[in-house]
Amino acid sequence: MATATAVKGNHIGGREVSAPSGMSTFTSVNPANHADVVGVFPRSSEEEIAEAVKAATKAFQTWSTTPAPVRGDVLLRIAERLTEEKESLAQLMSREMGKVLVEARGDVQEAIDMAKYMAGEGRRALGATYPSELRNKWAMTVRAPLGVVGCITPWNFPIAIPSWKSFAAIMAGNAVVLKPAEDTPMLAARFVEILESAGLPPGVLNVVHGLGEEAGEALLHHPDVKAISFTGSVEVGRHVAKVCGEQLKRFSLELGGKNAIVVLDDADLDLVVDGAIWGAFGTSGQRCTATSRLIVQRKVLAPLLERLVARARKLRIGPATDPATEVGAVINDTQKDRILSYIAIGKEEGATLLTGGNALTEGAFHAGSFIEPTIFSDVRKDMRIAQEEIFGPVLSVIPVDDFDEAIEVANSTPYGLSLSIYTASVHATFQAIERFDAGLVYVNAPTIGAEIQLPFGGTKQTGNGFREAGATAFDEFTEWKSVYIDYSGQLQRAQIDTEA
Repeated sequence: MATATAVKGNHIGGREVSAPSGMSTFTSVNPANHADVVGVFPRSSEEEIAEAVKAATKAFQTWSTTPAPVRGDVLLRIAERLTEEKESLAQLMSREMGKVLVEARGDVQEAIDMAKYMAGEGRRALGATYPSELRNKWAMTVRAPLGVVGCITPWNFPIAIPSWKSFAAIMAGNAVVLKPAEDTPMLAARFVEILESAGLPPGVLNVVHGLGEEAGEALLHHPDVKAISFTGSVEVGRHVAKVCGEQLKRFSLELGGKNAIVVLDDADLDLVVDGAIWGAFGTSGQRCTATSRLIVQRKVLAPLLERLVARARKLRIGPATDPATEVGAVINDTQKDRILSYIAIGKEEGATLLTGGNALTEGAFHAGSFIEPTIFSDVRKDMRIAQEEIFGPVLSVIPVDDFDEAIEVANSTPYGLSLSIYTASVHATFQAIERFDAGLVYVNAPTIGAEIQLPFGGTKQTGNGFREAGATAFDEFTEWKSVYIDYSGQLQRAQIDTEA
């Protein structure tokens, strides 16, 4: 049953700021039922971004001097509030983003876990001591917050990814302006409300809604924004890099993936099917870590395909708000059309369509953006469907003759986010760990399922070297400061020869 449409404003300096009269707005709709409008939001511009940056700058003055353990206490209370709101957020996510309920709960759980992890960092060392080469001299490092940071987040993990970015930035002592994706603004609105209800001071996290080319662009260019953390497409990532590079502004990029599972002939095929179905069709394939390629030794190709296709055809497709649904809608019709265009490309390139390949438009599907789980076989590594990110429920199966060819094919795309191998061989396992060109490596598990205490990110066109989550998350949001304390009472000169 549709819920009443909400009209929301930006969240700046601890309060909701309604859109001025005459300002353009945009709507967020349910991907499974486009007639269900979740909310109406301001199409913000440079003026609203400037207001948010001003509020964040003011909040930074106090927040940055708040002791780190006290900041950690706030994050721990945030974890408690998110736990209390887990089910309501999951229900909203299923409605606004189209993620099935079991996955939506997992999305919120990532934020809970991240809040707890970052709370603990409040009582850990944010620097180190080092031996000095001189007597009566102390040498150490500390981390200093940057100031106001801008976070631009995608729609596919609408609570988890804002938490990865903002919790690390906040724990480090920064203030944040968050520009969420246009497809999931209501979740961002609830996110900041929950954080402030847990005691986060006003202005430490501000949310400004709008389009990327307007509000996002203004955030990139604002001179008082010291860093940008962006997750999205390679194309937009290049633009972020260009704009920030011209200003010598720090930026971190988390971009695309073309992830693969390698299946050797000694693999447990039932386990492979479980992993491939979850990796390829979880979140309707709309994960940067989704399993897009299945690279299989020919000896086990036929039996694996038989089991894989049978399982894919049994997947229950429907509205994400239905607890029985296993594959929900894709985010919108633009994305649906893009996925269908890639399915057409796969056919034109000569791949064999084993199952799926169609939009679902009849009956209960008529008002939403639904695509069948799709599997291609006879795919070559140089086909576009094997090289380009599709971001939908499409799996390409590539046959190989041996282990070396499998590794070469796995590494053959422009991306390097997540790669997996299924095998019983210890030798092959450690060879794959060494030879896979990716930031994430899984053994006997699919390409999705990262845990927040480990660094997250990839190589090649997947990013620019920064890692989110884990202990490395502060690298995005702090500057190193080296400190020397000389208590000798006399001038001492480092690296200068002295008489014995």
